[in-house]
Amino acid sequence: MKMKTDKLLIELKKAVDAVEIVDAHAHNIVPIDTDYPFLKLFSDATGDALYNTPHTLNFKGGNINSGKFHTSKARSTCKTHWRNMSNSFSAKLCSQSRGLRELTELYGPSLSLSLGLHTVQETRRSLGLEQSAITCFRAARIYTVLIDDGIELDKMVDIEWHKKVVPMVGRILRVEHLAEKILDKGSDGATWTLDSFMEIFTKELKLVADKVVAFKSMVACRSGLAINTEVTKSEAEEGLSDVLCAGSPLRISNKSFIDYIFMHALEVAQSYDLPMQIHMGFGDKDFDMMLANPLYLHNLLEDKRFTDSRLVLLHASYPFSKEASHLASAYPQVYLDFGFAIPKLSFHGMISSVKELLKLAPMNKVMFSTDAIAFAEAFYLGAKRAREVIFSVLRDAMVEGDLSITKAVAAVKDIFAENAKKLYKLHKLDDSSKDSDEPHISSPFMKEELHGSVKDSSTESDVEPHVSSSFQNEELNGSSKDVTLVRLIWIDASGQHRCRGVPRQRFYSFVKKHGIGLPRACMGISSVSDSPVEDTNLTCSGLITIVPNLSTKCRIPWAKQQEMVLADMCTKSGEAWDYCPREALRRVSQILKDEFGLVMTAGFEVEFYLLESVIKNDKEEFESSDKWRKCHTTAFDMASPMLEEMLTYLQSLNISVDYLHKEAGKGQFEIGLEYTDCFGAADRLIYTREVIRTVGRKYGYHPTFLPKYSLDEYGCGSSVHISLSTNGINVFKASDGSSQYGISKIGEAFMSGVLDHLPSVLAFTAPHPTSYERLYSKEWNGRFVTWQKENTYAKISTCTLPGAVVVSHFVCPAFDACTNPYLGLASIMTAGIDGLRKKLNLPAPVDRETRDVNQEDYRRLPDCLTDSLNALEEDTLFNDMMGENLVVCLKAIRKAEIDHYCEDEEPYKDLIYKF
Repeated sequence: MKMKTDKLLIELKKAVDAVEIVDAHAHNIVPIDTDYPFLKLFSDATGDALYNTPHTLNFKGGNINSGKFHTSKARSTCKTHWRNMSNSFSAKLCSQSRGLRELTELYGPSLSLSLGLHTVQETRRSLGLEQSAITCFRAARIYTVLIDDGIELDKMVDIEWHKKVVPMVGRILRVEHLAEKILDKGSDGATWTLDSFMEIFTKELKLVADKVVAFKSMVACRSGLAINTEVTKSEAEEGLSDVLCAGSPLRISNKSFIDYIFMHALEVAQSYDLPMQIHMGFGDKDFDMMLANPLYLHNLLEDKRFTDSRLVLLHASYPFSKEASHLASAYPQVYLDFGFAIPKLSFHGMISSVKELLKLAPMNKVMFSTDAIAFAEAFYLGAKRAREVIFSVLRDAMVEGDLSITKAVAAVKDIFAENAKKLYKLHKLDDSSKDSDEPHISSPFMKEELHGSVKDSSTESDVEPHVSSSFQNEELNGSSKDVTLVRLIWIDASGQHRCRGVPRQRFYSFVKKHGIGLPRACMGISSVSDSPVEDTNLTCSGLITIVPNLSTKCRIPWAKQQEMVLADMCTKSGEAWDYCPREALRRVSQILKDEFGLVMTAGFEVEFYLLESVIKNDKEEFESSDKWRKCHTTAFDMASPMLEEMLTYLQSLNISVDYLHKEAGKGQFEIGLEYTDCFGAADRLIYTREVIRTVGRKYGYHPTFLPKYSLDEYGCGSSVHISLSTNGINVFKASDGSSQYGISKIGEAFMSGVLDHLPSVLAFTAPHPTSYERLYSKEWNGRFVTWQKENTYAKISTCTLPGAVVVSHFVCPAFDACTNPYLGLASIMTAGIDGLRKKLNLPAPVDRETRDVNQEDYRRLPDCLTDSLNALEEDTLFNDMMGENLVVCLKAIRKAEIDHYCEDEEPYKDLIYKF
């Protein structure tokens, strides 16, 4: 149990440390030479009170882990271990985690803490404002900052400047500040009236509404949260008069006037679907704190005019965190932000306030911000402290059994980033930040820009996709200057995705042209271990070169400072290597082109499970993430945010999706990819799996494509749809109605070849013992060399377009994620070429409803992988077409998979991490 507990605790800590933060509320940075006191970094105090700042816990260093993790004897052994394990992590997090000590460590362990604040200030001065800010934001892993620029500080830099130091920046409009600026400018010599002011105020709000991410109000600390929702125009007019009589510079504090402009601003915000942040007053001394109790918002929240509004209560509503939590649970309009409380409170105060928020509030309504102001170091300290606090709070929730590790990891991502992205619609910032002169994504799938618009072959048009997905424009292949790393990806013989990272400078100066070396054993390993399998003829002695195929290079949407590229395998002399999967497909494709003038096109269905990790009987097990069945709308609704993010990533790679839906298994989904040439289809499949894995993990799930993760559940496949084209024209379907099956003679011969060699093809497309546990339905015809019309349970099935009588393509469901997609497609093409050479005719299809056909009339398909290997042993076609060395290697790896699978009592437990 201890090892499992340690593993889950480490997993939570990794998630907390790795998440990229959206800072949902902060303020402008000031220049190095500002008169704004640097001590304000540690306190919100003003005047003489600021001199006491060095005596606060927030400023001092030292271990504050004062017994936090002790447990009572009444707790179970499991809970005690969780607490004890937490000591080691929290000691690391907290022993040097306060104020000045943290900044000293940020700028260099060699700095002397004894020199105090002066050391830090001199270091940041020597670095300069921009470099010191970059240091802070990168260390904090803050990706987006939303800035309220309504506080006018000495020499503060504008919002645009912040884009130099953080990837995305958005603006928050402070409504009272806007009103004060309007009134300060005067009314062109006339006396202000409420109507004249409101006309300009409304106009200014609407002008800026599509340029900001939110409005913000100071109503709580100006006049309190007991907002009069029925304030009259005459009351507001009197209030305006009081404000104007106070003289300049204006500070709006009259309650009637504040309530009036707040209500109006909220109406505008609601009409533009903008949230309204409310400053809750914590930290200000010039108002009655009791008036900042969020329960005073009851009348506003009950007002039917504002049921579609979205109110964000800032500062954890401290000291009214419990009341705020209640409102967030009771009203859909209320969201919570715990900025400023972190890091201004003591560590225990921070934990207490966040726990209070989470007692009732849904975790998809709680967000983080630093509320940092003036100094980049404030952003760093706020983010660092927040990670410590969230780790502690979620760890305790796991101890108490309130959260599983899956839900805890999901909560980390929601609280630090995803909730804010959705609420503030930050995809708009992402779109606007793209440089029009340099593509945000350099992708092999940007076919429309390079080749013109392409119609999907599943439509009624005869036009097939372009057969080349390679770039012709070197500029699109170019790397953005902020790229730090390029991943070279290859798929080994067992179907696993592997990569090696190369720093940008080395990639573009050398690797781009010459590649990098790998041991020859890289294609001789199975899913069992990373050692070469015997009889593959590949050992750790000697090197081959993997060379990036630049037509596949693209920016990684979830790691924006990295690129990825698929690699070809070559000998050291630069010749194509016999064992290279991409070369095998390239070689067979060339034969099909040279002999018959044909191109094979393909499109994949990608099935996957989203599983949750749970502890049962002291063991880690995986459970399905839902209980709904195929295409159920509720399941789709629950998964929509995750599916939308997958779709966004795929679209950013210019991978077109035909559909996505809930599949039959519990927690199972499917994404259908469009047709393209074989290389494009295989490349898309690889990148699509990378996207699914990444986004699934981001939402706290364990995605798996394993053909059969549980004998009690449906299997997972990558069914491939196959067609043929010449010069972009679909030639698989019959040109007229004379064909018996609606298939052209060329199509019949090709499909007949695949059917004839199907037992051997399965050794490539169903290459693992688990493949056969998925492969067969209970219907007898699933186990025989037959084909059917419109039946996805058949091993070969034709597909007809809606309303058409001719067949557009055929589908091979016996293709799964253990398959190297290049080798799987090459094997299908090899079999099809043999059918074309022999001009084979299709046998009659089997009626899907038939149960009493004489089985002696049909060859039986392999029952297991061993049978497939036996069929491949007798079928020399693949040795001749794909290369004998490669086939020998594959057979050896398949045998190793069989041996391991037979010996392992729980083979799924290990495989679920690999596929």
